[in-house]
Amino acid sequence: MSTLALKGGTPVRSESFKAWPTYDENEKKQLLEVLESHNWGGYPYPNTKALELARNFAAAHDAEYGVTCANGTVSLEIALKAAGIEAGQEVIVPTYTWLATAGCAVEVNAVPIFADVRPDNYTLDPDQVEALITDRTFAVIPVHLGSSIADLDRLTEICRKHGLVLIEDCAHMHGGKWRGKGVGSWGDFGSFSFQSSKLMTAGEGGMITTSNKEYFQRASSVTNCGRKEWGYDDFEGEEFGGNYRMTDFQCGVLLAQLEKLGDLTTLRASHAGLLSDLLDEIDGITPIRPDERVTSSAHYQYIFQYNPEGFKGLHRDRFLEAMAAEGVEIDGDFYEPIQARPIFSPSIKRYPLLKERYPQGIVAESAETPVAHKAAYEEACWLHYPALMGTEADVRSVAEAIRKIQDNVDELL
Repeated sequence: MSTLALKGGTPVRSESFKAWPTYDENEKKQLLEVLESHNWGGYPYPNTKALELARNFAAAHDAEYGVTCANGTVSLEIALKAAGIEAGQEVIVPTYTWLATAGCAVEVNAVPIFADVRPDNYTLDPDQVEALITDRTFAVIPVHLGSSIADLDRLTEICRKHGLVLIEDCAHMHGGKWRGKGVGSWGDFGSFSFQSSKLMTAGEGGMITTSNKEYFQRASSVTNCGRKEWGYDDFEGEEFGGNYRMTDFQCGVLLAQLEKLGDLTTLRASHAGLLSDLLDEIDGITPIRPDERVTSSAHYQYIFQYNPEGFKGLHRDRFLEAMAAEGVEIDGDFYEPIQARPIFSPSIKRYPLLKERYPQGIVAESAETPVAHKAAYEEACWLHYPALMGTEADVRSVAEAIRKIQDNVDELL
């Protein structure tokens, strides 16, 4: 038995996992092309690289159209606006996700309704969605979380039945496929993020996918200050928009990254499968495996569930502290229930249409979401995807560190 690193022993890992983001000559080539073109915008929209990226990215995800935009937060707001949401209508969202999934509803003067998630993979629970639908419900926004894709069969059926708009939050799932068809093409819209931690990144940026021509045109207009330009100018009326455009420098980098996406997705999936097989052998650790209908999982973060009974009652957070000391950084509260986070505090004075549903504002008591609470504070362990992008030895070191802690857990008790 070896001494835990937290108690002065030698850590399992002394080197960092593979650095992210990565780049090669293709990113450099794309950036230089934009630089030398003297055509860097932005405006006119969509610009040269933006148009190419939108078409290629949409095709890679089996959607008809793509709309580049500033980030994966405004992409959700743009989708709601393009779909025609009205003030005071409701949007059902999972509570176990990043703030933007609910914040987009607030920002368009709508009302987020918080649903709990499934205990097996932490994606939006379709049963809860059905229970929360009212005559004010306009849209449902499931999140494809970590390595898991929400149940698109059930959710598309529910939305069709009730005439609701379905917006897939695909911020974690570039390259993911459900029953052979790309995420972002099942709903009315898909929303992708290119923020610095994502599987494709230009530092920031976003993408909206859709196969509805009018939605595409309206989303393009909202992104471009409400302008109606050639290619998105034959819908009726006008859209009130803003400047949500992305530069061609960003689009160039993302074009290079899109070319590598397939190979990197395959690599992560292979290493995730190996890690799941290793963790299956450890008491108290349950890997979250993709649904059998997932034909390509992107593995933005690898999530496993921690049971303290396998570690003599040791709390998850102490376990994660010990893992960090062994050289394997894993998050526990990567996400917390949105309504319980102080950072999510939209003021009723600024957003008065929230008051009827949330008289005291949105607070922890605004929704009962026990599964999300257990995941955030007791059970879920989020391993960052660079651990899956190196060698098999890197993957095995994760399991080795867990076993070491389990074998020496008395040192922590």
